[in-house]
Amino acid sequence: MGIQERKQREQEELRAKILDAAREMFASEGYDAVTMRKIAEKIEYSPTAIYLHFRDKETLIRELCNHDFLELAKKFQAMGGSIEDPLERLAAAGQAYFEFGVEHPHHYRLMFMIKSPAKPEDFSCMRGNPEEDAYAFLLDAVNDCISAGLFRPEIADAELVAQTCWAAIHGVVSLHIAKGDDEWVEWRPLEKRFSVMMEAVVRGLMRTPDGDGG
Repeated sequence: MGIQERKQREQEELRAKILDAAREMFASEGYDAVTMRKIAEKIEYSPTAIYLHFRDKETLIRELCNHDFLELAKKFQAMGGSIEDPLERLAAAGQAYFEFGVEHPHHYRLMFMIKSPAKPEDFSCMRGNPEEDAYAFLLDAVNDCISAGLFRPEIADAELVAQTCWAAIHGVVSLHIAKGDDEWVEWRPLEKRFSVMMEAVVRGLMRTPDGDGG
């Protein structure tokens, strides 16, 4: 490896280190409490080194949000993008979301558990494109379930169903992240809690063999 290539790799590694440290600090301390100087101290670099990569804290949070939300969308595609059956695709989206949150708690806190200054126009991913927008993927699966007549006849608002499913899975994931180590509760296995929740939600939506939701 030449000198130029080595320098390039070192700069990429430093950039990744900055992003990882910032993500963890934003998630644990809140956006307003974190400064560029604090991030520099955490990774034991000078603030000048941080500013060479990111102009300010706003630029840093936008980079994090763009990266992390795109990674979530990619996970949705990897787990459910080729599934034709809409109900199975919906279940795959739920599993993908659950796994992403459990595997990346700092990402998840920053994306879904704290107030972020990032606005829709800050994101580089294409809103409404299920390949880049995880919510669009979820919404498409719900719409396809409704079109196929899989849900009870009174359930026709895809946005409402998508947001309800999202809220249900978020409850399991966020409770685990925030309180999973709390010894006050005799926690049942996380996968089991997720499975029971998913079954309850899907059963509540599904049309029964006689054509209604009874």
